[in-house]
Amino acid sequence: MGVVNNEGYDPAIIKAFRMKLAEAKSNYLFEDPDENTDEYVHFRFIGKYKSREVIYDAAIYTLRLNHESDLYEIAEQRAAEHFPAYKKIAYDEDDNGSLQPPDPQEEEIGLFMAEVILELEEEESVKVKEHIEIDASADFGVCLDVGLHVEKITPKIIEKFIREFNQDALTLDDTLYSFQTQDEED
Repeated sequence: MGVVNNEGYDPAIIKAFRMKLAEAKSNYLFEDPDENTDEYVHFRFIGKYKSREVIYDAAIYTLRLNHESDLYEIAEQRAAEHFPAYKKIAYDEDDNGSLQPPDPQEEEIGLFMAEVILELEEEESVKVKEHIEIDASADFGVCLDVGLHVEKITPKIIEKFIREFNQDALTLDDTLYSFQTQDEED
């Protein structure tokens, strides 16, 4: 079953984690706080899986971020098909920390990918909806991959998610959403 060596089910580890939660006065703890953003948060909390207590390892992100990620993935696939020598574009920094322009081939690939993304957005051919993917075969606990239709992932959103998830009262929106890239103009 894979649970045998999974420390996320170990009562002693769960007890120690519960003490950390009490100390933090929270029902969750961030995993990599430096990697969290307004649109992506990685944290752990305690719940039940198939009637056994477990530590959940969860990543929650906005549908906008999910959409952007899907667009970029499709653009990368198309670039790989269009440019036989394609490899991921790497940007180098100069001594001042400024990004150096990519070589002409990488610049051409970047422009191609940007065109693909714009085309996909205009056609609204990529759509996303709220979802939860559960991975019970994880090395630690049970992993959750969660996309929610919210502007930001806030502590209130996380707490509401945990409460509803643990009460088996979570309802997801089945509406398919497509987003447009927002230009940051001041």
